[in-house]
Amino acid sequence: MTPTASKRISDLKRDITGCRICVEAPLGKQLPHEPRPVAILSSSARLAICGQAPGTRVHASGVPFTDPSGDRLRNWMGIDSDVFYDSSRLSIIPMGFCFPGLDAKGSDLPPRRECANRWHGEIFEAMPQIELILAVGLYAQKWHLGDLAHKTLSDTVADWQTILAKTSKPAILPLPHPSWRNNSWIKKRPWFSSELLPELRRLVTKHI
Repeated sequence: MTPTASKRISDLKRDITGCRICVEAPLGKQLPHEPRPVAILSSSARLAICGQAPGTRVHASGVPFTDPSGDRLRNWMGIDSDVFYDSSRLSIIPMGFCFPGLDAKGSDLPPRRECANRWHGEIFEAMPQIELILAVGLYAQKWHLGDLAHKTLSDTVADWQTILAKTSKPAILPLPHPSWRNNSWIKKRPWFSSELLPELRRLVTKHI
């Protein structure tokens, strides 16, 4: 880590923490509450988790993945909370930094577009040391994979071996969201637990 890289990350953290673009210059409807950006940037981590957006619990805590989905993701990865929240080893860059609010059915809205448009290019330019991205969920996969992403999350995750083979510096591994709502999805795809998860754990061990 160089002083210049460390300062750039520090400046980005400060600017993101104070970001109000989804309130002051929204793309569409204004964020329905005060912004509380949640992300973990790092000038040394080689692994980045790139998911969707904070939910209600994370919005309240200000810490990413402090919910049952986070417990499950850590289990998938084979690491504990101490490693997961060690910013020298792991970065967390969601597609939307703030909780986007709920739709009429009480489900989380999609990640706000403002975050990726404004910040993601600058963030990943400032973190060239990232060697592995875990692309969690459809929105993250479309952003990070581009033409390698399929139309559906299911098809993209099923193609994980090809995607790993075609990506490098960083390599990208697509994952479904670790929500318990996806239990049925996982049960219908035994290869996820028998083939993908062992490779996920091997890659995590290699890059942290």
